[in-house]
Amino acid sequence: MRLFVSRLDMLLRRAATWVLLAALAIIIGLVFISVGAFSDQGALTPASLMATMMIRFPGAYDQTISFLLGLGGLFAVVYGASVAGSEWTWGTLKFATTRGQRRSAYMLLTFAAVGLLIVFAVIIVFAVGVAGALIGSVIAGVPTDGIADRDALADLPTLLGRAWLAITAEAAVGFAIATLARSQLAGIGAGIALYFGGQFLQLLLPSAVMWWPFNAANAVVAGGTSSQLAVIGMNMEQLEPNPALGVVALWLIGSMIVTAVYVERSDIAQ
Repeated sequence: MRLFVSRLDMLLRRAATWVLLAALAIIIGLVFISVGAFSDQGALTPASLMATMMIRFPGAYDQTISFLLGLGGLFAVVYGASVAGSEWTWGTLKFATTRGQRRSAYMLLTFAAVGLLIVFAVIIVFAVGVAGALIGSVIAGVPTDGIADRDALADLPTLLGRAWLAITAEAAVGFAIATLARSQLAGIGAGIALYFGGQFLQLLLPSAVMWWPFNAANAVVAGGTSSQLAVIGMNMEQLEPNPALGVVALWLIGSMIVTAVYVERSDIAQ
């Protein structure tokens, strides 16, 4: 327990933790405000319909979570890779081992601290996104009475829980990649390449890449990326929400197993 608390304290003192959180929250909040500021409610174009869908409650709740899964996944893989890579770059894993800490336990508890921080990040960014959608609705003159929809509010804990698991799995993939690469930059670069590669290949090989961690993560909430693109005439094949949730859970578990096995077998003196 003391090791977990110490790792959590270390992460809270890292500038990257707060910079990435602030950047993600500001970007998502500004996206919704901008949509409201530049939307044309009188137009019937696909872009206008999509803009209205984004800022009209209660649908804005789902749209906020969808953006959180998409952009938040990119930030998560970067953060996970930066945390794991720093253990090698700064030599903290080697130092902990010399003090009697078991390697795998040290790394797994470090990621457990990352997972806990993601809980609060999801809540904070979601709240900022909803506030941005509300401001955008007011600016655009879209009715906001749906913000108090009981069914939508009742579903939020489940949806946010799904989003947390998906984003944590994406962070775990970045964490495992950086562990194997023993480098922050290599881990971040490989994670970003895998993220954008999955988004691009979804256009070409949807049946194959929908099982990738980032593509599956975008599908854990019904009506995510595929429904947004359907509005503008693009249909993309995605997993159903429940199978997608199982897939991201397997990626999370698999990433942690790879991390644990590698650090136990590696020569950390290098």
